[in-house]
Amino acid sequence: MIYNIAIDGPAGAGKSTIARRVAKELSFIYVDTGAMYRAMALYLLRKEVNRDDTEQIGNICQDAEISIEYQNGEQIVLLNGENVNSYLRTEEVGNMASVSSAVPRVREKLLSLQRKLAKDMSVVMDGRDIGTTILPDADVKIYLTASSLTRARRRYLELQEKGTVCNLDDIQKDIEERDQRDMNREISPLRQAKDAVLVDSSDLTIQQVVDRILQIFRSKTTGEDSHES
Repeated sequence: MIYNIAIDGPAGAGKSTIARRVAKELSFIYVDTGAMYRAMALYLLRKEVNRDDTEQIGNICQDAEISIEYQNGEQIVLLNGENVNSYLRTEEVGNMASVSSAVPRVREKLLSLQRKLAKDMSVVMDGRDIGTTILPDADVKIYLTASSLTRARRRYLELQEKGTVCNLDDIQKDIEERDQRDMNREISPLRQAKDAVLVDSSDLTIQQVVDRILQIFRSKTTGEDSHES
């Protein structure tokens, strides 16, 4: 039996971390769509495209080949054959991804691969529009969120651990601006699918969020009680 779990939500809500753990618990394949869009953004940055020129972005993105492989249990994102995992989590790439992901031809480039993966195997997929656009028939849809301050604090701590000088207020402002951009973009805006379950992680540990999603999955697919522990 093939099952699909879609996890959507705003930037910094912990979608990737949670999705990876849920996939591991269920022995599903984790498909990091955000990493695929970041790989495309990296390609566009390397090509020095004008971020305001959607036609140029649409043309240049056609030459980017992006795929996902698993090596020794780790997901590897390949951009034209190059492992680009170490380049994908910078602020510059993240901001470009927010812009370029709204370009229709960029989305079309990646959409078919994502759907094929979900058709062929059980997957956990996270992003901004998985449950609304990419996998509208997913067995389980989760809308994972947290307050902008909570998300900013998490990002602040991540950057501090890396030795990066940063300001909490600036990070929160950037997150809120990205939320507005993602929610108001013309193509596949960020929104909660009507049949998605809202999970607010502001006051939950990572494991508590994982357990909640596993409960929701088992309730929807096996009829087990999904009460919170």
